Amino acid sequence: MSEVPIRQPAGRTAAARAVPQASPIVRRALIATAVLFLTIFIVVPLANVFTQAFSKGIEGYLAVFWPPQPPDGATLTFSQKRRFAEASAQAARTWSSIGMTAAVAAVVLPLNVVFGLAAAWATTKFNFRGRTLLTTLIDLPFSVSPVVAGLVFVLLLGRNGIFGDWATHLSWPDVFSLHWVGFADGAWPLAFSRRFTGVIFTPLAIVLASIFVTFPFVARSLTPLMESQGSDEELAALSLGASGWRTFFKITLPNVKWALLYGVILCTARAFGEFGAVSVVSGHVDSNDTMPLRIEKLWNEYNNQAAFTVASALALLAVATLVAKALVEWKSARDAERTEVGKS
Repeated sequence: MSEVPIRQPAGRTAAARAVPQASPIVRRALIATAVLFLTIFIVVPLANVFTQAFSKGIEGYLAVFWPPQPPDGATLTFSQKRRFAEASAQAARTWSSIGMTAAVAAVVLPLNVVFGLAAAWATTKFNFRGRTLLTTLIDLPFSVSPVVAGLVFVLLLGRNGIFGDWATHLSWPDVFSLHWVGFADGAWPLAFSRRFTGVIFTPLAIVLASIFVTFPFVARSLTPLMESQGSDEELAALSLGASGWRTFFKITLPNVKWALLYGVILCTARAFGEFGAVSVVSGHVDSNDTMPLRIEKLWNEYNNQAAFTVASALALLAVATLVAKALVEWKSARDAERTEVGKS
């Protein structure tokens, strides 16, 4: 007995296939709400930052980074000498905070790339006991306050912490103090000119805190894409005799390059702007200041124009990050369209 398809009424079929059209009033109201929200909470504060930064003109803005120097041979009073000395010291501390921010990001990014790739590969390519727990732990920094994270490091590695006896006697070199000394004193021509003792209230603590708050970004950017791609291409390459490393560099990495770059951009932005955890472990030492900590100190010293100037530099970095993020998204979408066209 043959099956007879059930015919739907024409009206019901048309209604089921009809795409509901949003009311123009509702659509405009939603767009206006979104634009108003972004204007109030993003555009206006950002415009105020640059307005305050340039409140003393372009000369005042540049003087925060390059303070004016007295003419050669000029006779200065004691107050004038003190004013020039204070301006030079402020500029030196500001440049130190910029260098510290860049140095922390330079250390944090490679470590997060390695961890992110390993974590995303492990959770998407393999099924093992504890996989769900590992995925949950990767998301932990999203739910824990950065201040609490910094406090945890202090309680673990501080003088009275669980590992305090070991951490306070740990001696390690400043990697950025490596310089050339030649072969006169031995077979190794490089040496460190500066060493630190301890972990907390040193740049190492700032790096550890920054790693904690930023490590989910690369892994979470890679995981959805690697899950959707599956393991067929890798298995095919391995079955044809390719080694694991060759499979990774020829198959896996090219497929996730844009998601990886997207995670790197997000990680960089967070590393530049992190305040809470870094503030706890830095000890408020001037040499440990990053740009957000430097902004806070300038504000507390009632040097508002200088605080907004440094904040504007940080905002420019944020804008550059957004532009890079948009370019990566556009490039990724274009490559996906080309791939779909090629398959069809």
